Amino acid sequence: MTDPTLGASLRGAVDLSSLRNRPAPAAPGEEAPAGASAGVAVPSLVLDVTDDTFPQVLELSRTVPVVVDLWAEWCGPCKQLSPILEKVVVELGGRVVLAKVDVDANPQLSQAFRAQSIPMVVALVAGQPVPMFTGAVPEQQVREVFAQLLQLAAQNGVTGSATVDGEAPQEAPAEPPLPPLHAEAFAAIEQGDYARAVAAYEQALVENPRDAEARAGLGQVRLLDRVQGVDLQAARAAAASAPQDVAAQFTVADLDLAGGHVEDAYGRLLDLFAQLPADERTPVRERLLELFALVGDADPRVIAARGRLASLLF
Repeated sequence: MTDPTLGASLRGAVDLSSLRNRPAPAAPGEEAPAGASAGVAVPSLVLDVTDDTFPQVLELSRTVPVVVDLWAEWCGPCKQLSPILEKVVVELGGRVVLAKVDVDANPQLSQAFRAQSIPMVVALVAGQPVPMFTGAVPEQQVREVFAQLLQLAAQNGVTGSATVDGEAPQEAPAEPPLPPLHAEAFAAIEQGDYARAVAAYEQALVENPRDAEARAGLGQVRLLDRVQGVDLQAARAAAASAPQDVAAQFTVADLDLAGGHVEDAYGRLLDLFAQLPADERTPVRERLLELFALVGDADPRVIAARGRLASLLF
């Protein structure tokens, strides 16, 4: 499953504070401030990480994006996914580092990342976690999510590269220029002008209805626009006091999805759909379909939610 919402913002769905300040051996490279286009030396582009060495990885993510692969020896899907992750990371030539975490041997990391099922893949950008996907996914989808991660990292000033100790630095391949409307949308997002970003993506789709990146970007920025400035506690209180208030439930579902709580978002809207009269359900169904698209049709959480929606319709 791809997770297009990761392109919208850094999210705090994972609490790594207990691991952040733990004493650790020397980091795999010198820390560079976020925003610097720096280089860092690492022993390998694929690192085995433990509870004790994880603080190094957090610091490394301030210079270059780190993808965390949570796996276990007994996990069959993990053995399918890990070689794909390693292949894509190596091909990116140091623009991303892969950190592999054996959840059985590292219970603190497993708990911190809330690894309820594996394989689970999370990115770290400037020390902040960004949910990516859970389960074994095809190589093409992995590449798409990594491309979104690199865009997000650039937006947050993390544009360094990693070089394996003893190897000559490799110049990162130049990014192809964005189409004009996409570039306008990215500039608007950086300025916090989400209405202009929406307009740019909508115009891109008018010009090319098959523009998948514009469609994904439009969904992301619409979500970001809806949750901007919303008080989470107030929104939850409003939703709790009015269980059939569609707007109130929509707001909390948006916040949940933006925070990485995908199942909570879908469950809330499916419960609402089940409670409403048939002639009032259409907006809820449309919002569910929109949120399904943000996570990706192949994700097991989307598949399960679609199944429940279908059972409620027929």
